[in-house]
Amino acid sequence: MNNTKQTSKDLMALENQYGAHNYHPLPVVLDRGEGVFVWDVDGKRYYDFLSAYSAVNQGHCHPKIIQTLMEQAQKLTLTSRAFYNSQLGRYEEFVTKYFGYENVLPMNTGAEAVETAIKLCRKWAYEKKGLPDNTAQIVVCENNFHGRTTTIVSFSVDPDAYNHYGPFTPGFIIIPYNDASTLEKVLDENSNIAGFLVEPIQGEAGAFVPDDGYLKKCYDLCRKHDVLFIADEVQTGIARTGKLLACDYEAIHPDILILGKALSGGTYPVSAILASRAIMEVFKPGQHGSTFGGNPLATAVSIAALEVIRDEELADNAFQLGEIFRSEMHKLCETSEVASFVRGKGLLNALIINNRSHQNLAWEICLTLAENGLLAKPTHTNIIRFAPPLVITETQLHECIDIIKSTLAGVE
Repeated sequence: MNNTKQTSKDLMALENQYGAHNYHPLPVVLDRGEGVFVWDVDGKRYYDFLSAYSAVNQGHCHPKIIQTLMEQAQKLTLTSRAFYNSQLGRYEEFVTKYFGYENVLPMNTGAEAVETAIKLCRKWAYEKKGLPDNTAQIVVCENNFHGRTTTIVSFSVDPDAYNHYGPFTPGFIIIPYNDASTLEKVLDENSNIAGFLVEPIQGEAGAFVPDDGYLKKCYDLCRKHDVLFIADEVQTGIARTGKLLACDYEAIHPDILILGKALSGGTYPVSAILASRAIMEVFKPGQHGSTFGGNPLATAVSIAALEVIRDEELADNAFQLGEIFRSEMHKLCETSEVASFVRGKGLLNALIINNRSHQNLAWEICLTLAENGLLAKPTHTNIIRFAPPLVITETQLHECIDIIKSTLAGVE
């Protein structure tokens, strides 16, 4: 092993030579993180305003989570579900009571949790609702992002997600997002609908927030038609939007709740679906599972991560600082020719860039933001997401707002 210190250029070259080119990262090589900050290999410090797509809501390397990780890693990491382990039952009790459900099924990644929810919904539809085999349809929304498995990209409308991955998995009806009337029409006209899968806020689409009341209308329609309301809160959940769950804004309790990312504070892949016993009981031994799902390390870490959210009141912090951030960005947009408008909830926000004069303007703004000590990433060409760890302070937030304003002033 060559112990010679490698430069950022060296390390980026290694990724480019030996890794698949399925990402387009900003040209920074990160080496260390703590709280709201990350440092590159040259020692430069940045504010992290992406938070690993909301996986590190609790901040980088939160000491309580890391301590739990280290202690459990030295004791027992994996048994598979062939045996009971001393952590899983404790976790299952903790997480179900934490979110108000009867049963949980632990998995590893967000995409796995979505796949699990789809399987559960279909199985429930055949065994409880009484749909004929292989007829169940699940309604999804345009511009969704639920993962990148073959089944999930089958109902994507993004060509980068689905091109050349067919043949695709059938069984999905795609309707516009933020359009309860179309959902009502589909439910009225089809007797074979098993579920409605929706993001309370579309994250990958650029923190697209639906109209007030949209989720409640959809939820009530699902109740009326005996259809499962499935909320993908992998990115919006766990305090990111200013409440524990984004669905809490409309006081709805999804039939199936999908969680991931910050469920471990970014230290380990942990995801889960939660549901009532009447729904979850359709899974019998051998019908679904995961070697790593529910392992002792994951479950111990997840309890610690959720305790941090609760004990440090991070949902309240996200709500309050989100109000400040959007207020300041609204003021910026009133005078800026580059920044068009801001949207979001809590600390999941997006600034829409006027890129008519320059197609790659958002990307170049992000490069300049990085030079100025703040890391963010564009999506869909002209949208910059801003989602710092929820442990950020008001003083730090104002410093970041100043960085954003001065950066945009430089490209006006």
